[in-house]
Amino acid sequence: MHVDVITLFPEMVETLLRFGVTGRAVDRNLLTVATWDPRDDAHDRHRTVDDRPYGGGPGMVMKVQPVRDALRRARAAAEPAGKTLYLSPQGRPLTQNGARELAGEPRLILLAGRYEGIDERLIAAEVDEEWSIGDYVLSGGELAALVIIDAIARLLPGALNDDESAAQDSFMAGLLDFPHYTRPEVIDGRRVPAVLLSGDHAAIARWRRRESLGRSWLRRPDLPALQALDRRDQQLLDDFISAYQEQTGHPGAAGAVPEQRGALCDD
Repeated sequence: MHVDVITLFPEMVETLLRFGVTGRAVDRNLLTVATWDPRDDAHDRHRTVDDRPYGGGPGMVMKVQPVRDALRRARAAAEPAGKTLYLSPQGRPLTQNGARELAGEPRLILLAGRYEGIDERLIAAEVDEEWSIGDYVLSGGELAALVIIDAIARLLPGALNDDESAAQDSFMAGLLDFPHYTRPEVIDGRRVPAVLLSGDHAAIARWRRRESLGRSWLRRPDLPALQALDRRDQQLLDDFISAYQEQTGHPGAAGAVPEQRGALCDD
């Protein structure tokens, strides 16, 4: 997969490519990333890429010409042309399903805005889709571009040492992930749930599914997957709710949820 990033700060993007799963995907030639700086396409000696907004108001707006020329350079550098995505608080919210959708593209061009944004005429003429990583405002689109790159890199076959790791991530099945433990068995008096030490793979699978359902019910009751459970999953969730209410004396998702630390234990 190839990703181009149109950005005034190429160094921000290039830093990510040296670390973790994304760096591994680059090293394994599963992912290539190129950056394009609109300042290189500015025509004046100050390399100006922004100007005052029409209608007045604070801040500056990125100009059409340098951004458009940077986009055209990126598109001409490789085939296929790929979708152009503008990172914006007004865009489609990024979800795991969205990340999977983007990971299926052979090429993406990510447009990272700055200041008050980019001239709307360029967005209308050159952008295929707008995407957002959340309902908040950042100083620029670079961090959003990095989030998208990281989210899709781990979905590329071969990027993880065990592809099953991605399949078990939160939201891959529409639910939150189950809790994880490692050695030692006891820390500060808190024990690893006994079922995980049992060697009973069927029981472990049931426990993990129950915890995934239960955490989703506690923390994200809005998830659509909770509204369409089959009989087996509904029974697992009912078991979780009963155990949770017995241990905490709290109704859980029906009321204010207290801080949930760790999982319900079957000791």
